Amino acid sequence: MARHLPQESLSGNPQIRTLEDLGLTVRSARARGRLRIDDAAAFIGVSADMLSRLENGKPVTTDRLLKVLEGLGLEMLVVPKSQALRFRDAALRDSE
Repeated sequence: MARHLPQESLSGNPQIRTLEDLGLTVRSARARGRLRIDDAAAFIGVSADMLSRLENGKPVTTDRLLKVLEGLGLEMLVVPKSQALRFRDAALRDSE
């Protein structure tokens, strides 16, 4: 069975509230890199199954999550809720 590249999400919202949001963000980054899931997993050094679970909103270990984010050129910021809107609004302006 041929594997296809995922569609890139165009939301631009960096705020992650659920595992599904996180998975969509990871899948979108992989799509921007034009990487099939097995190629991305091999490049990052994780299993395709683990990457698939992450992209589908299933829990994975934090060390693996950080490894995937690093491998796809993403970074996680943890900020107080009072400042989160500022980061989200700036990212949305930048994506326009």
